[in-house]
Amino acid sequence: MIARQVFYSGRVQGVGFRYTVRQLAAGYEVSGWVKNLPDGRVELLVLSRDYDELVAFLAELKDNSAVAHYIKEWEEHPVSPAPQGITGFSIARD
Repeated sequence: MIARQVFYSGRVQGVGFRYTVRQLAAGYEVSGWVKNLPDGRVELLVLSRDYDELVAFLAELKDNSAVAHYIKEWEEHPVSPAPQGITGFSIARD
């Protein structure tokens, strides 16, 4: 499993960002969660068995999604070892 943690900043809360991420994830072989942070950012944890699938999902979100224009900055970190037991894609509680 390959995992990435990404923090998005900009106007990423109150614009349907998390719902768009969840909907976009349904079209890729990824699992994980997305949640709002108290400081106004959004945190994403995404996992995949296929590196190319994970990269394509992140690129689609950042460059071509309905919320891409709200993203001003993002910070991506590899997560190793990848968390176990995460299935599907969800919106986590704030």
